[in-house]
Amino acid sequence: MKTHSINNKLLFIVVTIMTLFFGGTSFVHAQEFVVVIDAGHGGRDPGAVGRISKEKDINLKVALKLGGLISKNCSDVKVIYTRKTDVFIPLDRRAQIANNAKADLFISIHTNSVKNNRTAKGPSTWTLGLSRSAENLAVAKRENGVILYEDDYKTTYSGFNPNSAESYIIFEFMQDKYMEQSVNLASLVQKEFKNRSKRIDRGVHQAEFLVLKNSAMPSVLIELGFISSPEEEKYLNTEAGLNSLSNSIYHAFLTYKKERPGKSYTPAQAKRATTSTTSSTPQRSSNASNASSNSAKASSANTGNLVFKVQFLTAGTILKKGDKRLKGIQNFEYYKENGIYKYTCGASEDYNKVLRTRREMTPKFKDAFIVAFRGGNKVNINQAIDEFKKKKK
Repeated sequence: MKTHSINNKLLFIVVTIMTLFFGGTSFVHAQEFVVVIDAGHGGRDPGAVGRISKEKDINLKVALKLGGLISKNCSDVKVIYTRKTDVFIPLDRRAQIANNAKADLFISIHTNSVKNNRTAKGPSTWTLGLSRSAENLAVAKRENGVILYEDDYKTTYSGFNPNSAESYIIFEFMQDKYMEQSVNLASLVQKEFKNRSKRIDRGVHQAEFLVLKNSAMPSVLIELGFISSPEEEKYLNTEAGLNSLSNSIYHAFLTYKKERPGKSYTPAQAKRATTSTTSSTPQRSSNASNASSNSAKASSANTGNLVFKVQFLTAGTILKKGDKRLKGIQNFEYYKENGIYKYTCGASEDYNKVLRTRREMTPKFKDAFIVAFRGGNKVNINQAIDEFKKKKK
């Protein structure tokens, strides 16, 4: 009996050691994915004000519903709120909360408003970037205006004036290394709003938001709809509307997390996720007519050289020649990523040339940005730019 007991102990020790050394994947899964949910405005800052409600209250309701869905259904996710009650939180503090938590994702919830327009409808999702229109800048100014409620905002934000266009020059020299991930999440959110909540799709946009600028992780700012529109304000104050919008963001989050390689994955899962999100092979449009340009792109893909392109549009389907959404662009390509077709043009190995192309396109596509590919696979744009600059030296 004593020998049998010793053998059982030895077996337990061996199994424990094998679990530690070979069963490491369970420890990877145990690591939490941290998402910070930010309910915009609050306390003495009401945000936009409608006829029957205030933005701060709508934002908080959706934030709590979203966090509740994640906490209930995702055991490996830690949800942190910047506020859970009607209190005022300084803008820089919101980003600090996310940074201190080493968050994997930052989602800021807001409600839109526009003066002298009672018919504007539909949610939009925003990422950090340069405004390409007065309309986009107006949204950034309104959201950044939160700092005026702070006691010493001039010192805290180094003299930044949210109402002065000159202050926004600081964003000109900004590089957001999380841009691709942020735009990916934003696209997923808009897709869910359109398909699940049946809302008007106002698209993905970029603007100079201070709260996103200071957050060191993929981040989006969601405008749920227009409180300035009586019809939409009513929807935003119904339980059905709040639940639908929260569910849409939740399902977009699930897709993003599932397809994102990160600390909640085993090495094998991370490899599969990377393949699914970054190995998106561009496909040439059937109406592309520049043969020499296409030959150059094909050659670059085969040699593994970097190719830069302007991404100007996303859609849920393959667009046909002459589609009004293309706004006359003929020589384009598309690639599919996370179930979304993404349209590009102006492919070149010269980043500066593509940069000029993007500038030329901004009158038609205000939020166009540059992406990079190698061998047909999408790569990190910031790393690609650094590599291009080193080769030019």
